Amino acid sequence: MDSTSKRATPADPLPGITVDVRTAGQEVATLPPGLGPDAIGVLDGRTFMYSDASGDVPPGSIGGLLVEDTRHLNRWLLTINGQRLIALGSAVTDYYSADFFLTNPGHPKLPANAIDVRRRRVVGRNGLHERIDITSFAARPARVELRLQVGTDFADLLEIRGSGVRDRSAKITREHAADGSRLQFCYANEGFNADTVVHARPPATRVDGDDLVWDLDLQRGEQQRVDLHVPLALGPMDLPSVHVRFDEGEPRDDPTSRWLAERPNIETDSQLLARMLYRASDDLLALRARARIGGEEVLLPSAGVPWFLTLFGRDALIMAYQTIVLNPFLARGTLTALARFQGTTCNDFTDEEPGKILHEVRGGELTRLGEKPYGPYYGTADATQLWLILLSEYWRWTGDDEFVRSLRDNALAALNWIDRYGDRDGDGYVEYGTRSPEGLGNQCWRDSWDGIQFADAELPVLPIATCEIQGYTYDAKLRMAELADGPLADPGLAARLRAEAQQLLERFNRDFWIEERGGYYAVGLDGDKRPIDSMTSSMGHLLWSGIVPEDRAPIVARQLMSESMFSGWGIRTLSTDDSGYNPIGYHTGTVWPHETSLIAAGLTRYGFRAEVNQLALAMLDAAAAFDFRLPETFAGHSRTHGRFPVPYPTPCSPQAWATGAPMLMMRAMLAGEARNGELVVDPHLPDEIGRVLITRLHAFGKRWNIEAIGTIGHVRLTT
Repeated sequence: MDSTSKRATPADPLPGITVDVRTAGQEVATLPPGLGPDAIGVLDGRTFMYSDASGDVPPGSIGGLLVEDTRHLNRWLLTINGQRLIALGSAVTDYYSADFFLTNPGHPKLPANAIDVRRRRVVGRNGLHERIDITSFAARPARVELRLQVGTDFADLLEIRGSGVRDRSAKITREHAADGSRLQFCYANEGFNADTVVHARPPATRVDGDDLVWDLDLQRGEQQRVDLHVPLALGPMDLPSVHVRFDEGEPRDDPTSRWLAERPNIETDSQLLARMLYRASDDLLALRARARIGGEEVLLPSAGVPWFLTLFGRDALIMAYQTIVLNPFLARGTLTALARFQGTTCNDFTDEEPGKILHEVRGGELTRLGEKPYGPYYGTADATQLWLILLSEYWRWTGDDEFVRSLRDNALAALNWIDRYGDRDGDGYVEYGTRSPEGLGNQCWRDSWDGIQFADAELPVLPIATCEIQGYTYDAKLRMAELADGPLADPGLAARLRAEAQQLLERFNRDFWIEERGGYYAVGLDGDKRPIDSMTSSMGHLLWSGIVPEDRAPIVARQLMSESMFSGWGIRTLSTDDSGYNPIGYHTGTVWPHETSLIAAGLTRYGFRAEVNQLALAMLDAAAAFDFRLPETFAGHSRTHGRFPVPYPTPCSPQAWATGAPMLMMRAMLAGEARNGELVVDPHLPDEIGRVLITRLHAFGKRWNIEAIGTIGHVRLTT
């Protein structure tokens, strides 16, 4: 078949222009070569440093110092007498700092374990700071060569996680200080400029190529210290960090202190639950970025380390929804930031359309020179509805009428996008299909090329209308009707939106329901309006959205909790009975904690409380196996397959909506809602959880306490 006659699929969304990944091979990130499973990552804002357990970044690995999607260091390797050091122990001590305890291997002139080395590392939006303390415990005076190998390739993150990094060496210049106090690398290409400067104190004895070398004479018990600083320029919206010193007792920056002070306190009889919640709360702090938008300082989440330390529409909106109980300011910042970048025109390269909420923002060279469409990229068909849902949820928890009114034009533009651009063919459903040669084939949350498929593993033709996107649209219209009755004061709009939502509910339940296999919802309709008949976790999103009629909700709940869908650790993305099932397929059989939390919220909505508890306890056990940090995703193997959940090969961790999952799971067990200026709870806590006490919880500009045990709960206003 000629390429021009081929039909578009998510694997080849523009035949003749794009390359079919099924025949060309999919670009995937592998485990970091040279870094290993004990790799250490520290981050602050959009700056992160990724190294091995010794603190080193060997050349050829995916590690390094990255900021704004550009790698400023791709080599950072410490040796003594030409030998790499042995890691005794290393750990992240705070999300932005790490300690590495090292010693030397044996050498003809120096016995093994004679030198004690401690590396202390801090990253911030002001750059990298590293302190190296060297102490000799050799019986005799020791002369050692301490060498730090330094290098940079100024690679774009999109290259690092993709097929390979281009060679920029011909355009990298060096201006190293002769006195050993500074290394400087500069890169320029068609208006894109980047530089990396390494300051050393005390100055190195000599500079050898791109290496800093200190010749040290150490007496027994003597300690010598080297401080290194790599300053980095702030982005146009970034606010400075104060994570720049090693002084003991250093005060935390004011926003961080405020965040910690405002965080509700959670006590529970379950140590598992307590540890998972506090780990998630700390990771939320790590992923939280500060930016200045329109003169206002806002908080917003990055999507995850290492590949997605930037603003993603869908990820940020879902995480902000999940964590709104913890702190509504993250939701406010997310809404503000995404409104600033809302689409205003039609652009085929970036998939932008008026009123559309972005998918992803990047700041690296490939984006800034126009080779990639991420400045920003709008290839998502659900972020616009999720923005409206979060706007409503923020209002329900804060009663902030003025903020909603300030975003009236953005909200109306979003509604217009749904009906005019999202519904591509006027059939009443929101579909997607990219117009960009660099665009995503799937533009729902299952955005891998095979994330949407038929039960026989055939790929559907584009455009595709997935089921959960229709659920989000239904929910968004009902919520906007509520805002139109309230702060927007537009009863005509409210009536129209409710009528449209009712029509969508009826149409959807006619077209997406499949009677076979006991009854379930198709994952979508393809470009020929054929129901895509794989059985997926996406039908759980429909419970969250409320588009499922009461008589069908028990059927959906039963399917989700069946052996083919519930692994014992969480809900699989694809049924084990479908031909495309793969327990480590990214969207074809893995378990995603964020999705399980959304499903739990949906089950609570329809009264399936025992099932919610079953999912919550499964997630608790899974978190314990991952050191209480839920990863982006993990394998969908049955719980009978092993005594712990099998990790996915390359998950993001921490990752935004996995971090938010424990908070939403807790809310699902409590059935906590904000209604008309009051908090209500209807708890159904399992015996394994016992008592839960949440104090100083934010709602309506006040503080509240919630106490619950079993099916008894109390809410009181903090005085």
